[in-house]
Amino acid sequence: MMSIDSNDYKILDRGFYSRDTAIVAKELIGKLLVKKIQGQQLNGIITETEAYYGKNDPASHAFRGRTPRAEIMFGSAGFAYVYFCYGMYYMLNAVTEREGIPGAVLIRAVLPISGTDTMAMRRNTRDIKKLANGPGKLTIAFCIDFSDNGKDLTGGCNNSVDLTIHDLDINLDSRNILQTPRIGITNAKEKQLRFVLKDIGIFNF
Repeated sequence: MMSIDSNDYKILDRGFYSRDTAIVAKELIGKLLVKKIQGQQLNGIITETEAYYGKNDPASHAFRGRTPRAEIMFGSAGFAYVYFCYGMYYMLNAVTEREGIPGAVLIRAVLPISGTDTMAMRRNTRDIKKLANGPGKLTIAFCIDFSDNGKDLTGGCNNSVDLTIHDLDINLDSRNILQTPRIGITNAKEKQLRFVLKDIGIFNF
Protein backbone atom coordinates (compact mmCIF):
# COMPACT_ATOMS: atom_id res chain seq x y z
CA MET A 1 0.00 0.00 0.00
CA MET A 2 1.08 3.56 -0.67
CA SER A 3 0.99 6.26 2.00
CA ILE A 4 -1.87 8.76 2.20
CA ASP A 5 -1.58 12.46 2.98
CA SER A 6 -4.60 13.46 5.05
CA ASN A 7 -4.29 17.04 3.76
CA ASP A 8 -5.74 15.76 0.49
CA TYR A 9 -8.99 14.76 2.17
CA LYS A 10 -11.69 16.71 4.00
CA ILE A 11 -12.09 16.30 7.76
CA LEU A 12 -15.51 14.96 8.73
CA ASP A 13 -17.64 17.81 10.08
CA ARG A 14 -19.84 17.93 13.16
CA GLY A 15 -22.95 17.24 11.11
CA PHE A 16 -21.56 13.80 10.24
CA TYR A 17 -21.43 12.83 13.92
CA SER A 18 -24.68 14.55 14.97
CA ARG A 19 -26.83 11.62 13.84
CA ASP A 20 -28.05 8.25 15.05
CA THR A 21 -25.08 6.42 16.54
CA ALA A 22 -25.50 3.21 14.53
CA ILE A 23 -25.57 5.17 11.28
CA VAL A 24 -22.39 6.99 12.23
CA ALA A 25 -20.73 3.71 13.27
CA LYS A 26 -21.52 2.14 9.90
CA GLU A 27 -20.46 5.18 7.89
CA LEU A 28 -17.15 5.52 9.76
CA ILE A 29 -16.09 2.30 8.05
CA GLY A 30 -13.72 3.30 5.25
CA LYS A 31 -12.86 6.68 6.79
CA LEU A 32 -9.27 7.75 7.58
CA LEU A 33 -8.14 8.05 11.22
CA VAL A 34 -5.22 10.48 11.55
CA LYS A 35 -2.89 11.19 14.48
CA LYS A 36 -0.09 13.73 14.08
CA ILE A 37 2.81 13.37 16.48
CA GLN A 38 6.28 14.91 16.49
CA GLY A 39 5.96 16.08 12.90
CA GLN A 40 4.85 12.66 11.70
CA GLN A 41 1.48 11.52 10.44
CA LEU A 42 0.07 8.17 11.52
CA ASN A 43 -3.04 7.19 9.63
CA GLY A 44 -5.15 4.23 8.66
CA ILE A 45 -8.53 3.18 7.36
CA ILE A 46 -11.22 2.39 9.94
CA THR A 47 -12.35 -1.20 9.43
CA GLU A 48 -14.38 -2.02 12.56
CA THR A 49 -16.65 -0.01 14.88
CA GLU A 50 -19.32 -0.47 17.56
CA ALA A 51 -22.23 1.80 18.48
CA TYR A 52 -23.19 2.64 22.09
CA TYR A 53 -26.27 4.55 23.19
CA GLY A 54 -27.62 5.71 26.58
CA LYS A 55 -30.26 4.68 29.12
CA ASN A 56 -31.58 1.81 27.01
CA ASP A 57 -28.12 0.36 26.42
CA PRO A 58 -26.76 -1.50 29.49
CA ALA A 59 -23.35 -1.84 27.82
CA SER A 60 -22.94 1.93 27.53
CA HIS A 61 -21.09 4.15 30.00
CA ALA A 62 -24.09 6.49 29.73
CA PHE A 63 -26.57 3.82 30.87
CA ARG A 64 -26.68 5.30 34.40
CA GLY A 65 -26.87 8.89 33.25
CA ARG A 66 -24.51 11.83 33.53
CA THR A 67 -21.68 10.36 35.57
CA PRO A 68 -18.32 12.16 35.52
CA ARG A 69 -16.99 9.47 33.20
CA ALA A 70 -19.91 9.52 30.76
CA GLU A 71 -20.58 13.28 30.76
CA ILE A 72 -18.73 13.76 27.47
CA MET A 73 -21.19 11.39 25.75
CA PHE A 74 -23.97 13.92 26.47
CA GLY A 75 -22.04 16.80 24.93
CA SER A 76 -21.47 18.02 21.40
CA ALA A 77 -20.91 15.42 18.71
CA GLY A 78 -17.56 15.03 17.01
CA PHE A 79 -15.34 14.96 20.09
CA ALA A 80 -13.02 12.14 21.12
CA TYR A 81 -13.97 10.10 24.16
CA VAL A 82 -10.94 8.16 25.41
CA TYR A 83 -11.11 5.93 28.47
CA PHE A 84 -8.90 3.35 30.18
CA CYS A 85 -10.15 -0.25 30.04
CA TYR A 86 -9.19 -3.32 32.09
CA GLY A 87 -6.38 -1.30 33.66
CA MET A 88 -4.39 -1.94 30.48
CA TYR A 89 -5.69 -0.26 27.33
CA TYR A 90 -7.05 3.06 26.14
CA MET A 91 -10.16 3.00 23.96
CA LEU A 92 -10.95 5.63 21.32
CA ASN A 93 -14.56 6.68 20.72
CA ALA A 94 -16.27 9.41 18.70
CA VAL A 95 -19.16 11.19 20.42
CA THR A 96 -22.40 11.15 18.41
CA GLU A 97 -26.07 12.30 18.49
CA ARG A 98 -27.50 15.74 19.31
CA GLU A 99 -26.25 17.50 22.42
CA GLY A 100 -27.98 16.11 25.50
CA ILE A 101 -28.55 12.69 23.90
CA PRO A 102 -25.73 10.27 24.77
CA GLY A 103 -23.98 8.27 22.11
CA ALA A 104 -20.51 7.19 21.05
CA VAL A 105 -18.83 4.97 18.48
CA LEU A 106 -15.94 2.78 19.58
CA ILE A 107 -13.22 2.57 16.93
CA ARG A 108 -12.29 -1.11 17.16
CA ALA A 109 -9.84 -1.64 14.30
CA VAL A 110 -7.85 0.25 11.69
CA LEU A 111 -5.85 -0.79 8.62
CA PRO A 112 -2.56 1.16 8.94
CA ILE A 113 -1.47 3.14 5.89
CA SER A 114 1.12 5.78 6.86
CA GLY A 115 3.59 5.86 9.74
CA THR A 116 3.73 2.09 9.94
CA ASP A 117 7.36 2.02 11.07
CA THR A 118 6.42 3.96 14.20
CA MET A 119 3.39 1.74 14.74
CA ALA A 120 5.51 -1.40 14.34
CA MET A 121 7.97 -0.15 16.95
CA ARG A 122 5.20 0.68 19.41
CA ARG A 123 3.40 -2.63 18.82
CA ASN A 124 6.53 -4.79 18.52
CA THR A 125 5.32 -6.41 15.31
CA ARG A 126 5.73 -5.65 11.61
CA ASP A 127 2.61 -7.55 10.57
CA ILE A 128 0.40 -4.82 9.08
CA LYS A 129 -2.74 -6.84 9.74
CA LYS A 130 -1.92 -7.09 13.46
CA LEU A 131 -0.74 -3.54 14.15
CA ALA A 132 -4.17 -2.10 14.90
CA ASN A 133 -6.67 -4.96 14.64
CA GLY A 134 -8.21 -4.33 18.04
CA PRO A 135 -9.28 -1.25 20.06
CA GLY A 136 -6.37 -1.47 22.50
CA LYS A 137 -3.86 -2.28 19.78
CA LEU A 138 -4.84 0.69 17.65
CA THR A 139 -4.48 3.21 20.48
CA ILE A 140 -0.99 1.86 21.21
CA ALA A 141 -0.08 1.99 17.52
CA PHE A 142 -1.48 5.51 17.08
CA CYS A 143 -0.03 6.96 20.31
CA ILE A 144 -3.53 7.66 21.64
CA ASP A 145 -4.08 7.98 25.38
CA PHE A 146 -6.10 9.96 27.92
CA SER A 147 -4.44 13.20 26.79
CA ASP A 148 -6.56 12.84 23.63
CA ASN A 149 -9.83 12.73 25.58
CA GLY A 150 -12.07 15.65 24.61
CA LYS A 151 -10.19 16.59 21.46
CA ASP A 152 -12.31 17.95 18.63
CA LEU A 153 -12.16 15.34 15.86
CA THR A 154 -13.59 17.88 13.40
CA GLY A 155 -10.64 20.21 13.89
CA GLY A 156 -13.00 23.03 14.87
CA CYS A 157 -11.27 26.40 14.80
CA ASN A 158 -8.04 24.95 16.10
CA ASN A 159 -5.50 24.28 13.36
CA SER A 160 -3.25 22.52 15.86
CA VAL A 161 -5.65 19.64 16.51
CA ASP A 162 -3.68 16.45 15.99
CA LEU A 163 -6.45 13.81 16.06
CA THR A 164 -8.97 13.86 13.20
CA ILE A 165 -11.02 11.61 10.93
CA HIS A 166 -11.16 12.27 7.18
CA ASP A 167 -13.44 11.32 4.30
CA LEU A 168 -11.60 9.36 1.60
CA ASP A 169 -14.47 9.92 -0.83
CA ILE A 170 -14.97 6.19 -1.22
CA ASN A 171 -18.52 4.94 -1.59
CA LEU A 172 -18.62 1.55 0.10
CA ASP A 173 -21.34 -0.86 -0.94
CA SER A 174 -23.38 -1.89 2.13
CA ARG A 175 -22.72 -5.49 1.12
CA ASN A 176 -19.06 -4.89 2.02
CA ILE A 177 -19.97 -4.06 5.62
CA LEU A 178 -20.90 -6.87 8.00
CA GLN A 179 -23.30 -6.03 10.87
CA THR A 180 -23.00 -8.30 13.94
CA PRO A 181 -23.57 -8.35 17.72
CA ARG A 182 -20.99 -6.39 19.73
CA ILE A 183 -18.12 -8.39 21.20
CA GLY A 184 -16.01 -8.30 24.36
CA ILE A 185 -18.91 -7.18 26.58
CA THR A 186 -21.34 -8.89 28.96
CA ASN A 187 -24.49 -6.74 28.85
CA ALA A 188 -26.62 -6.25 25.73
CA LYS A 189 -24.13 -8.19 23.64
CA GLU A 190 -26.95 -9.41 21.42
CA LYS A 191 -27.50 -5.97 19.91
CA GLN A 192 -26.47 -5.83 16.25
CA LEU A 193 -24.31 -2.76 16.66
CA ARG A 194 -20.88 -3.89 15.46
CA PHE A 195 -19.81 -3.03 11.92
CA VAL A 196 -16.90 -4.70 10.12
CA LEU A 197 -15.39 -4.21 6.68
CA LYS A 198 -15.56 -7.59 4.97
CA ASP A 199 -12.65 -7.21 2.56
CA ILE A 200 -9.76 -4.80 3.11
CA GLY A 201 -8.55 -5.73 -0.35
CA ILE A 202 -10.95 -3.21 -1.88
CA PHE A 203 -8.48 -0.48 -0.87
CA ASN A 204 -5.61 -0.21 -3.32
CA PHE A 205 -3.67 2.97 -2.65
